Amino acid sequence: MQKLKVGMLLFPELTILDFTGPYDVFIKAPCFEVLIVGLSKSPIRAEGGLSLQPDISMAECPQLDIIFVPGGRGINSLLANQPLLQFLRDQGMKAKYITSVCTGALVLAAAGLLEGYKATTHWRSLELLRMFGVETLEERVVRDRNRITGGGVTAGIDFGLVLTALIGGEELAKVIQLQLEYNPAPPFRAGSPHTAGLPVLQKTKEMTQLTLEVRKKIIRQLLQDQASSSIGLT
Repeated sequence: MQKLKVGMLLFPELTILDFTGPYDVFIKAPCFEVLIVGLSKSPIRAEGGLSLQPDISMAECPQLDIIFVPGGRGINSLLANQPLLQFLRDQGMKAKYITSVCTGALVLAAAGLLEGYKATTHWRSLELLRMFGVETLEERVVRDRNRITGGGVTAGIDFGLVLTALIGGEELAKVIQLQLEYNPAPPFRAGSPHTAGLPVLQKTKEMTQLTLEVRKKIIRQLLQDQASSSIGLT
């Protein structure tokens, strides 16, 4: 079985489960060769302080078959990181699949890689994704041609299994699901804004409002800069 190179992006302050959910799926699938790609080769600290080590830097990265971008607090600095966005654009020209989980979709959108595609992200960030003109779907995993995006955090495992089934077959994906004993039975029905109940929903929105507003400001500035650049080119 030919292995597809999966480049999984590491950056400071990423949400660890966004990364490790798909990672645990991919490393069990013989159809993938997993490469951990950093902005540099220096170790990074994820949310909470866990240290992770890239295999290679963007500058050293070969052409990837699959691009994967996780989410997390650290995406704020990525949204205006032109070398990173250009790396994604360059890789995206020849990659077979361009993918993300959670707010990693915002980074793909900032690079222009979701233009004309349907996608999803964390429920709290759907309005941010729409700011880029992306048609959003509130689903665990959305596939639109060769773009595959996962919702928030735990949807990364679903995403990993969907991609594995697509490349290696459904039976392989099912075997990996059983290996992981991925059989969710959460103690509460609070994992969706539609089932969490109003008090929990309101509290969660209050806790995340500042982050939302900061990202809105970053995206507005990015879109303004892109518009100004486009006008200048014409």
